[in-house]
Amino acid sequence: MESTKQTIAILGGTGALGTGLAVRWIRAGHAVIIGSRTAQKAIDAAAELKSQHQLSPTDATDNVSAAEAADIVVLTVPFAHQRSTLESVKSQLEGKILIDVTVPLVPPKVARVQLPPEGSAGIIAQNLLGDGVRVVSAFQNVPAALLPTDKEIDCDVLVTGNNVDAREVVIQLAADAGMTAYHAGPIDNSVAAEALTSALIIINKRYKTHSGIRITGIK
Repeated sequence: MESTKQTIAILGGTGALGTGLAVRWIRAGHAVIIGSRTAQKAIDAAAELKSQHQLSPTDATDNVSAAEAADIVVLTVPFAHQRSTLESVKSQLEGKILIDVTVPLVPPKVARVQLPPEGSAGIIAQNLLGDGVRVVSAFQNVPAALLPTDKEIDCDVLVTGNNVDAREVVIQLAADAGMTAYHAGPIDNSVAAEALTSALIIINKRYKTHSGIRITGIK
């Protein structure tokens, strides 16, 4: 089933994961807004996107303006900036879907699982934003290096969130980006995908690859 074309704001969209998702979704026909703490940083990232991939986002601006203009907002900032970024756009997110890609990595020991007291970054986001925002946790285990390429991504996506319809929207967006995604339950289950990231970091380093996860047994 083809998903409805959306206006998607990627907050922290200047990093590898945010840029990679932008490339995939622009190619799929979605309107993508690059957001950053400063508008100039977002503008510079958009210019690089055009230079390297011949793709132009719909807009590049500060996080607040990006969140305000979007139907769906994606958070791709480091864990250290998750809470402050969400607090800055909380009113702009009301009534929308937030896709939280945050992983609670604690440098320098990013290859060690260090989940927060709340349980996961996804739980933090839902608790902070309240029921007026449909938080969906996804894309934590996707190799960011492969996203801006034409290569097939041999990786499935676990999608968790308390609202089933919101999860389904994200599953369709994953399909648009060339990935298969699965309903994996409520936001409490985001713990599993977030914890897997540290294990994948170790695997990638040891085997010099871009590994992911695969769900088996589903036809």
